[in-house]
Amino acid sequence: MSIDFIFRLLGAIVFCILGINLGTNLGTVANLGPTGAALTAEQYAFTLGLGGVLIGLLLTPYITTVPVRALSKMLLRISAQKLFSALVGLVVGLIIGALLSIPFALLPSPFNNILPFASVVFFVYIGITVFTTRENDIFNLLKSINGGSTLRSNLDSQTVDRRKILLDTSVIIDGRIADIARTGFLPGKLIVPHFVLTELQYIADSPDALRRQRGRRGMEVLATMQKEPKIPVQITDVEVDGTTEVDDKLVILARQMHCPILTNDYNLNRVAELQGVTVLNVNELANAVKSVMLPGELMNVKVIQEGKEVDQGIGYLDDGTMVVVEDGKHHLNRNIEVEVTKVLQTAAGRMVFARPQNGQNSNQPYRH
Repeated sequence: MSIDFIFRLLGAIVFCILGINLGTNLGTVANLGPTGAALTAEQYAFTLGLGGVLIGLLLTPYITTVPVRALSKMLLRISAQKLFSALVGLVVGLIIGALLSIPFALLPSPFNNILPFASVVFFVYIGITVFTTRENDIFNLLKSINGGSTLRSNLDSQTVDRRKILLDTSVIIDGRIADIARTGFLPGKLIVPHFVLTELQYIADSPDALRRQRGRRGMEVLATMQKEPKIPVQITDVEVDGTTEVDDKLVILARQMHCPILTNDYNLNRVAELQGVTVLNVNELANAVKSVMLPGELMNVKVIQEGKEVDQGIGYLDDGTMVVVEDGKHHLNRNIEVEVTKVLQTAAGRMVFARPQNGQNSNQPYRH
């Protein structure tokens, strides 16, 4: 039995009682007239009581459970810091509005009835708006006051719990998560929501061969991690209501559990960060651990193909970094020493530009 059905029954009972009382009173008043009424008080009560039952069955969820669910969904998307700031702004606005309503109450009618209420509403709105807009400045001020840092640290500890990490579908399919977790760099338990596992199974059963292969790879990676004693993996059955999108469910669940999301999905990364959820991106980690290269350094690289520009050659380092070699076309399928001339870092990764070391000029033979 759902909560909506229970509230419909309660609403039907309440509106039925109200309808019976209203019908009884209307019937009594109508029968007091000189000509009487076409219906008796009991008939009025029965008719309006039946109407109350129908109204209660139809409208009760829209005045009870639907607004509560909408409010709950909105609160889940608001960070603890912003919620605390709004609460402080509400209290400050109520205090200022109440103080100003005292002199307004001394004004002549109708101002003494309107202005006190209007002032309270106005200053509550201003208080909430100011405190939520300037929340960072307010917390920085609290940090400078004795005890403020403790308050902020408590909020931060509630915001992010690094002992648990939510995994999304993309990072499981990617497969690198198993190697990263095996090294021990991940600080906590890996949580796989049941709706992520369901999406993974859906991909594994896809009619498209490539998607089916990716889904099965993700299932194998997850099974491998579960067998590893060093990798704590937990499948949780916690469900998120109000949305059917897996990414939205992940963000809401991360806010509920106060834990970060591990992903390599760029769109999920951006959406989660905009909603105040900490994101651990595998691609950013991969770029961060690549060795630093400076112009003038020497390296050995194999030129495997021609580049887009004239006489350019393309090679790759062991970590997958692309190396664009000037005059590299003349050294196809050869390992040569090159000197780094420029390093370009982009969101997609890193690209190294180099030229052959002195003595390996374009006149040397090459093989196709």
